[in-house]
Parts: sequence; structure tokens; C-alpha cells
Amino acid sequence: VQLQASGGGLVQAGGSLRLSCTASLRTYVRFAMGWFRQAPGKEREFVAAITWTGDSTYYADSVKGRFTISRNNAKNTVYLQMNSLKPEDTAAYYCAARSNVAVLPTTPGGYDYWGQGTLVTVSS
Repeated sequence: VQLQASGGGLVQAGGSLRLSCTASLRTYVRFAMGWFRQAPGKEREFVAAITWTGDSTYYADSVKGRFTISRNNAKNTVYLQMNSLKPEDTAAYYCAARSNVAVLPTTPGGYDYWGQGTLVTVSS
């Protein structure tokens, strides 16, 4: 499975961005999907995840209430809507996929496939 992330950019604090991650394979629909981020000099951290059916989601406390993960399986795409952005949200954002999982993984090691990062910069 190849994942292509897009939608990053420069935004002022309080603004919004929507990230997209499109998978190359139709069988992606059976994959749980996650978003992670990594700021310079920091470890990669969990942001949000969604089951392959889309009926269950999970968020890091730092983004809960501001970010929304969703997916459109007809388009092989998962989204991350980011509202009320803060400077501390600045990072490279990565999407990831995992097959055959009963519980949404929240660590990088819980995912099998990764997209390239898309950079989000939030200015104060």
C-alpha cells in the first residue's frame, strides 16, 4: 500500500487546514488509518486514528475538540480536518495504515505503512 499525504501549508494561529491521505490500493478500505506528527527535534507522536468502517475514532488529548479524522472509502482517502490551529501544532504530519487490527493503534510501531510527511506551519 502506498500512501500519499497532502494539504499542508502555512496558516495563522486560529486558522484551519485539511490534510488528505490517498491510498494506492483498493483493499485500503480494510485498513485502520492514523495520523501522526513530528516536530523538529521531537519524537513522532500520535494525533488521531479511525477504523476501516469509520465508526470509531480516537484522538490525542492535545487535539481533541479541534481536529477531526474521517474517511471516504470510495475515494481511498482519509482526512484530517484541523481547526483552531496553534503554533504548537507545527510539524510534519504523516498518515499511516494498519490491516487486521481490533484496537486502534496509537504508537508508530502499530502501523505497517506510512506516507511521506506533509508540513504544517502555524504562525503566531
